[in-house]
Formats: sequence, structure tokens, C-alpha cells
Amino acid sequence: MTKHTGGEIVTNCLIEEGVKYVFGVPGDQLYPLLDAIGNSGKIKFITFRHEQAAAHAADAWARTTGEPGVCLGTVGPGAADLVPGVYPAFADSIPMVVLCAQNQSWRIYPDHGSTQGLDQVDLFRPITKWRANVSHWQRIAHLVHWAFREATSGRPGPVHLDIPADVLYLKCEDSTLEDGIVSRERYRMTRPPVGDPELIKKAATMLMGAKFPLLHAGGGVLASGAWKEFVELADHLQAAVTTSVGARGAIPEDHPLSLVPAGFGAIGAQCQADVVLLVGGRLADLDFWGRPPGWAEAAKQKLIQIDIAPEMIAHNRPVDMPIVGDAKSTLSEILRLVKGKPKAKPRPEMKDCREAQDGWLADFVQQGKSDNVPIHPLRMIRDVRDFFPRDAISIVDGGNIAVWAIYLNRIYEPRTFLWPSDSGHLGVGTGYAIGAKLAHPEKEVYVISGDGAFMFNVQELETMRRLKLPLTVVIADDRAYGMIKAGQKGLYGERYVGVDFIDIRYDRLAEATGCFGVRVERPQDLRPALERARNSGLPAIIDVVIDPAVNLEPPDFQSVASVWLEGCQLPGGE
Repeated sequence: MTKHTGGEIVTNCLIEEGVKYVFGVPGDQLYPLLDAIGNSGKIKFITFRHEQAAAHAADAWARTTGEPGVCLGTVGPGAADLVPGVYPAFADSIPMVVLCAQNQSWRIYPDHGSTQGLDQVDLFRPITKWRANVSHWQRIAHLVHWAFREATSGRPGPVHLDIPADVLYLKCEDSTLEDGIVSRERYRMTRPPVGDPELIKKAATMLMGAKFPLLHAGGGVLASGAWKEFVELADHLQAAVTTSVGARGAIPEDHPLSLVPAGFGAIGAQCQADVVLLVGGRLADLDFWGRPPGWAEAAKQKLIQIDIAPEMIAHNRPVDMPIVGDAKSTLSEILRLVKGKPKAKPRPEMKDCREAQDGWLADFVQQGKSDNVPIHPLRMIRDVRDFFPRDAISIVDGGNIAVWAIYLNRIYEPRTFLWPSDSGHLGVGTGYAIGAKLAHPEKEVYVISGDGAFMFNVQELETMRRLKLPLTVVIADDRAYGMIKAGQKGLYGERYVGVDFIDIRYDRLAEATGCFGVRVERPQDLRPALERARNSGLPAIIDVVIDPAVNLEPPDFQSVASVWLEGCQLPGGE
């Protein structure tokens, strides 16, 4: 019978899963796996300059396709360097399979002084949904199947497989495998569960009887591909629609029923709604935990929650109708019942919320037209968003610039907005851009990044250029960690510690790696720079010198800071 190395068995399992790319940094313990991937003709290994960015690329692949991303690192330092890329995916419930080489099985658990010895299973324990050591060749297929099942079932998330080098190198007959290599349909659920029929009927009745219903989307709407059902239900009910910041794109943000996350219109609707349908979300801090002042009192507002994970039900607020089930299949059933009744008429409350939102945004729109030099952050945001098509993939990476982007960087299609919303992790931009562009070569990809965030993974300019990926990174250059500097300004009377940079020519860094680079110092030069970047056909860096004083004061910074610092004893006894 045919004999295969452990690396070949892992590769064949990935092929059966439909994996197209594995992102990572090579290492000698990984030779059998790398060789098998290279010889497969079906999977391409994408070499990064740092494992963190490789994990970000796998994360972006999953966010934009709905399929698990796969990344790998070698033993010790390689595994450790994956951690900052895996954590944002864990925080946002993104399915990933993290493969790490390990020292030989006879030298580990416990380690007895091996070079690069590291307990990698425990290292990944806090930031993965599931993890295992592949202790024997016979268990490879079984545990790879298990990993994909865990990554994609229930509440999705990253999983980790620790594979000793001798297991990867060993060559055995397929007949000795504990499980054969089988299709995904034979080892994991491919038809997601529907919620309880009786609860669905009651939920539909509550929604149809509501005076002013509201639908709130969490990331589960995007994960399950439920945006069509979500928007159709809102339209039939004429319900207001809000989303978590991470679920933007679940409804086009110029839809008549859509309200910008955490904006005046959204908060107004969330406080007025008598019945709320929460789908695939837990109401975390940027959702004000589902409590006043961002929402009505629980005693005055009925809450229906749909979530595939039972532990997420009533996570931050009591619910009136808990439904455990997949967002898409459960919404489909609610929609079927609701459509048995006539479509609701437009709600007068919605008109009021729309006017509140328009009034709130009006000043930001006006600031976005500023011709001031240095460039106003909102002018940069406006020109960038207006330049790219509706279906472009938009990536945000940074602190204050992420706050500014909320106001004018509108999102119109599902799975086109990437931001590590629950972790606020810096440095995702380059890795996210590479993963997103590989996933959707037909779409334009742009990154809005702070200069501090960009330098976390600037080395991936070489990766972009090597892969010949035409994408655009726009850097809001204020020569500081702007969000931290803003906090020090407000709380400590401008006593700044550790927040300022020297002036770096990011455009010249781009040119040094063979990419397109340009610095923009006047607002009227930004759109021509974007045109030149697109026409270059190269990865492009646009270094935009923004007004550092204005950037320190995004309008809702105090609200964000108050959420993050709640309960802290602030200077002055506040």
C-alpha cells in the first residue's frame, strides 16, 4: 500500500477541506508539511516575514469568505509569534486552524531541556476555542477533522494543533490511520441547526405586534451568511436596523432602515424600540452592554435573542425570548411566518431617528470637505471612501483613525469590512489586506491605518510586492500614537510619555520594497494620488500628513474612553 509522511496526511486533509492557502513562516521541523503542500498542486503556501501577519491573513480569509483560514509556525519562536495574530480572531469569533510544529514527541510534555522547548498547547489555551497535541501518526486525520469541526461549529473560533516533528516526518501506510481522510460532510455539521419552532412562532408574533421593532446584528449574521434574510425581515417589519461595529455590512449603510452604529440615530432607536431582535451578538462594551444609556431599561423593552451558542444567551442582559439556533436558518423561519402578514407601514419613529442621525453626521460631512493644511482626518476618510467602489474591501487599523473612520467610511456590502472590533488590535492592516486580496482578487482592497499601527507589520510590504497584489494602504500620519496621546492630553494636562515619533517617509519605505509610494500634504492632492496608486498596478502606500492637533480630538473619543476606563479612579477624582 502507499506510504505517506505525516506532512502529506495533514496536507491531504487540508485539500479535502478545500483549503487554498496556508499562511506562515517556514521552519525545519515543518519540512515534510511544506514539501507536501508544495507538491500538492492544490494548496499554495504564502510566506510572510512575521508569523503575526500570517495569522492576520488567515483571519481575513475567514472574515471575507466564511471558510476557516489556516496559518502555521515552527516550534518555539514561530508558535509564539503567531499569538498576536490569533488573539484578534479569538476575540471576534473567527474560525482559524493554527498549525504548529513541535519538538519530537519523546522530548516534550514535559520538556527536558530541548532547544526552543515550549508548552505550545498551554500557550494557545487562552486564545483558542480548542487545542490538541497530535501525539501519534495514526491520529493525524482524526485530529485535523476534529480541529475543523471545532473551528466551525457553535460559536466559531481559532483552534490549535501541536504536531511533533517526528510525527510529520514518519512515513506509514494509510491503513494505519485511526480515521481515513474523508469529506467534511462525513465528520462535521454542514446544515446548521434551526431554533425551536415554538419559540420562533412566539418571536414572530412579538415582532409583528411591536409598535417600533428594532433588529440588531452581531457578527453571527455575517458568519452564517444571513444578511439577505436579516434585511428582508427588517424591510417587511419596517424595523429600524443597527449593528455592532464589527458586523457592519450586514445591511447597506445607505439603506433607509439602517442607522450608523453607536450614532445618535442608532442610540435613539435602541432606546425607543419596544421589541428588539438581537441576532448573533452578545452586546459587548461598544454596544453599551445592551443597557442604558445606549438602550432602554430591560423592564421596558422586550429582547429576543438568536444565537448558535447557548452560553451567549443573556450574556450581558436578560432576555425575554432566547432562541438557540443558526442565524440564517432561524431568521428564515421567522421571515416565513412574518411574511404571512401584510408588510408594515413606515414607522414615524424611524423618521425621527433618521433626522437625528443626519443632524449628527452633518458637521462631520462638512469637516470632510475641509481644505485645511495639514489635512483634516475626515477629509482623508471622505476622499478615500468616495474613491473606491461600493464593494471594495475596507480595512481599518489604528486607534483614533478608527474612531474618525466610523463617521464617513460607509460600508455597503457584507464581509467587506475588516476591523478587530473586540480586541482593538494594532497592526492588522497589512496581513488583513493580503488575506482579503487573495480571497477576492476581483475586488479592490484598501486600508485606512494610523502610522503607529502600520509600523507593527511594515515588513509585509515585501510580501505584498512578491505576491504582486494591487492594494492600497492609506496612512494617517500624525507622528504619534494618537489615541494614547489624546488620553494623556485630557487626563494629565499634556504630560506626554511614550507617544511621539519622528517623521518617517512611509512612501519611501514603499519604494524601497518595489511598491508604489507617495506622500500627500495637501487635500487636493489625495485623489490624484489614489488614481496614480491604482494605475500603478502595485501595492501602494499613500502617506497622508494629517493635522496632529485635530486628530487628538475625535468627537466621540470621551465616550469610548469612558467605556474602556469605567470603574477606574481617574485623575482629579472623576
